[in-house]
Amino acid sequence: MKPKNISGKASPFRQHKSYSPEEILAAGGTTAFAIKMGKSYENLVKALEKLPPAEPFTEEEWNDLLVQMANDK
Repeated sequence: MKPKNISGKASPFRQHKSYSPEEILAAGGTTAFAIKMGKSYENLVKALEKLPPAEPFTEEEWNDLLVQMANDK
């Protein structure tokens, strides 16, 4: 059963075309496919370098996790 779109807006997932594995392989593999799509490793690295540094846990959370791991041994 297809869900109803109650918001009246298009799905954000339909904004990007998806490609099958067969289409990617026909393009010459993942690297060749990315190059044909205008993507590159260098652009990815540049984009990642622009991101602000992120720490997944605070100092207190790290300490709590280390204590928990020590107690679970």
